[in-house]
Amino acid sequence: MPTWLRELLPILILLVTVAVVVARLPRSGIEHQRAFLRRRVQNWLPVGLTYAFLYMGRYNLNATIGPLFEKDQFSTIYGFGTLAYGFSFLLNGPLADRFGGKATILAAAVGAALVNIVMGVVATGVPRVSGGHAELVPIFSVLYAANMYFQSFGAVSIVKVNAAWFHLRERGTFGGIFGILISLGLYFAFDWCKLILEASHGATQWVFYVPAAILLVFAVIDTLLVKNTPGEAGHDDFDLGDATQHDDGARPSVLAIARKMLSNPAILTIALIEFCSGYLRNSILQYYKPFAKDLGRVHSAAAIEAARAAGQSLGSDFVHDHWGMLNCVAGILGGVFAGVISDKVFGSRRGPVSAVLYAVMIAGALAMFVTLDSPMIGWVVIVMSLAIIGVHGMLSGTASMDFGGKKNTGVAVGIIDGFVYLGVATEAFVLGRVLPKGAAAHDVANWKSWPAAILPAAIIGFALALRVWNARPVSKSSSH
Repeated sequence: MPTWLRELLPILILLVTVAVVVARLPRSGIEHQRAFLRRRVQNWLPVGLTYAFLYMGRYNLNATIGPLFEKDQFSTIYGFGTLAYGFSFLLNGPLADRFGGKATILAAAVGAALVNIVMGVVATGVPRVSGGHAELVPIFSVLYAANMYFQSFGAVSIVKVNAAWFHLRERGTFGGIFGILISLGLYFAFDWCKLILEASHGATQWVFYVPAAILLVFAVIDTLLVKNTPGEAGHDDFDLGDATQHDDGARPSVLAIARKMLSNPAILTIALIEFCSGYLRNSILQYYKPFAKDLGRVHSAAAIEAARAAGQSLGSDFVHDHWGMLNCVAGILGGVFAGVISDKVFGSRRGPVSAVLYAVMIAGALAMFVTLDSPMIGWVVIVMSLAIIGVHGMLSGTASMDFGGKKNTGVAVGIIDGFVYLGVATEAFVLGRVLPKGAAAHDVANWKSWPAAILPAAIIGFALALRVWNARPVSKSSSH
């Protein structure tokens, strides 16, 4: 395959996927004026792209595995960061409800950008050494925790803003469109950061500087375009059909809202499902590339060019080389599948489609055991990524709006997304210790601990999803 086509292929795959998905999305049955629809696009598109680039400023840490840190050192840093993210909802969810999603998406973009700049400064001039830089682990743990604090504003902001602009019956299908933007963040984080490292000849500071610069640009765009509600943009606010019975009158205290949310069996079960989703999503996203490298399935760019100059060809791992693009496509398809099936087959219930996708995760974990030594392992984990990203978008991005109501969305998504990242933190500390290291990592038999650590969480998540099969929010209109 010519070099130009090999570089263009991922972008072509992404464009075709987006075009096909958008063309096939069904209508929601909710009618809006054209002027409102145009203004709504101007609102959600900047917020969605900001969130995508927040992903880039979050998962860029993965690019430091090898150049700066070993897998266990990376896991420690990432684990502390996700713990900070998981507990930040106690503060940031209520802040989003009080000040609005626009203010908090700006806090996310600017705060994450500034911390990424500091991480880039620390990484400047640090040489690559065998065994990684253990002396940098405490510094990066603190900085990455600060980054993840600001990152945690992103999820509550994105849902808070969109809760006021989308009716209950539109949210599942729209979740598919929005999943496209969020999934692009995985493409930016993994594939763009790989290109940045190659272009800078391994200078890791640039994987922090570039996302920071992009986030600052989008902070300006959000300031100019984003509005919290249709009313702020000159359009009429409307009945959203969700759990809005407490949206009138005096606002209860944050503790009262949180207590009410956690006493709701559906929200509590969804939060526990999302704990499993966070554990599983990052068990896949963060460790396939180190897996492929440790087993010698990946060659450096210099080795590939040298072989090409000598008229030889080195085998490559397509999934590894295009990990971000393939996860982006998986996220798009998973989000659209989950959203459309939820709205059109299950009557806007989020539990059934989550159970179906968790069944895919169980099957995938079992398949990993028998494909570890095969090129098929890459495609198995891509299918699993499709399933778990679909669940995450359906529950954190959609069910939180449904059950929280317009006024309390920030607290609802904060609780649910907080559990996601508590799951991520658990995964980081578990897999950082059970995955093989050093010479042991070059033997594929030692990697059976990877699916072994995934399977129990998939089974638990499936069982919990069955418990919310028939869960629906109670709307203001239906409560009378």
